[in-house]
Amino acid sequence: MVNGQRSMVNGQRSMVNKKHISCFLPLTFLLLLISPVWAADTITVTLTGDILLDRGVRKRIENTDINRLFTQEIDSVFHSSDYVIGNLECPTTKIKSPAFKKFVFRAEPEWLQTLREHGFTHLNLANNHSADQGRKGLSDTFHQVEKYGMVPIGAGENMQQAAQAVLIDNSIRPIYIIASQRLPLENFAYLPDQFSVSQEPWDSLIDRVHSLRQAQPSSYIIVSLHWGWEHQLTPTMTQRIQAHQLVDAGANALVCHHTHTLQTIEEYRGCPIYYSIGNFIFDQTKPINTRACFVKLHITAKDAKAETIPIDIFSCVPRIGRK
Repeated sequence: MVNGQRSMVNGQRSMVNKKHISCFLPLTFLLLLISPVWAADTITVTLTGDILLDRGVRKRIENTDINRLFTQEIDSVFHSSDYVIGNLECPTTKIKSPAFKKFVFRAEPEWLQTLREHGFTHLNLANNHSADQGRKGLSDTFHQVEKYGMVPIGAGENMQQAAQAVLIDNSIRPIYIIASQRLPLENFAYLPDQFSVSQEPWDSLIDRVHSLRQAQPSSYIIVSLHWGWEHQLTPTMTQRIQAHQLVDAGANALVCHHTHTLQTIEEYRGCPIYYSIGNFIFDQTKPINTRACFVKLHITAKDAKAETIPIDIFSCVPRIGRK
């Protein structure tokens, strides 16, 4: 069984505030700009790539309105989703204790309110920048995410808590997400008994997925890995092998990030594997970094479909892009 499962946002499906409002793609994927009408017995989970609220994005926020990071089209997709999960690529804290590394980020915690207002329900902290302001900054970010009404995933009081599966919804069948940071952290000691991001050993991650599948055969399991080589368009052979291992262990879908590029999308044993969906809100300007996608999973009691929504990023702002 999964220990210490965190509850859903407000104990029910999260609804967006109405006021705020390359690669190869198999034919089994839906590449649509406008979502079709789905049955009431469907849960929709949307997952985005990297969200940076520092550096160039900070300048944009300070010079304009933070709400302008979101377009009506993006809000519309989020509004039609039961849950929206993003990869928060920076600590959101007032604590200033920068790690000794090349790229160090920090965002203002009050900016999390805007993410919540535009529909985010969960934020992933299992990445290589969540600890940029030290262990106290990581812990504070975790609690700030909770303070602003969202569920932090991929971090916790210790490694065991950080690595646990998070229950997203249990209305039609259990839907879980397991997040894991697969990169070495610069100047951040691996201390599994202290506040950590999820970076358990690979065999342990495989066992976690397998145990959850055995305990709850009908569950839908999403795995989100922060991994791969930056600025590359294809995954490594090792990543392909590992992705298949996770599906073999019981994962239903892999939606991953880190490379700042849109990488190969494939299907293995009927399960979608997104090796990297790229950036979402980010300040990189090279074409390879500004084309990305986000993923909308339509999950029923017996089936699921993955909808791939392409985006192009202009001046830090994601916009629904070309097919």
